[in-house]
Amino acid sequence: MSKFNDIIQGSTPVLIDFSAEWCQPCKMMPPILKDVKKQLGERIRILKVDVDRNPAIAQKYQIRNVPTLMVFKNGQVVWRQAGVIPAQQLLQMLQPHI
Repeated sequence: MSKFNDIIQGSTPVLIDFSAEWCQPCKMMPPILKDVKKQLGERIRILKVDVDRNPAIAQKYQIRNVPTLMVFKNGQVVWRQAGVIPAQQLLQMLQPHI
């Protein structure tokens, strides 16, 4: 948990993909996130957090559905949405935070 807190403290936005191995829609996110990372490069950090392996983090942020995407900046949640989001829509949403 402390490592997670260190990661989200920076001024670079951090996009967290809360997911689970058993979740079928979650399997659609990696190529989408790869595309987003390719377009934004060093302007964003992207992490995947398995809710079953990290229950304390999932509980702290009240993750009820997977996938849930959250963007942190300077330790604060600046955006959150559950469900699969197409790369273009995700890029548009991220623009104000970069």
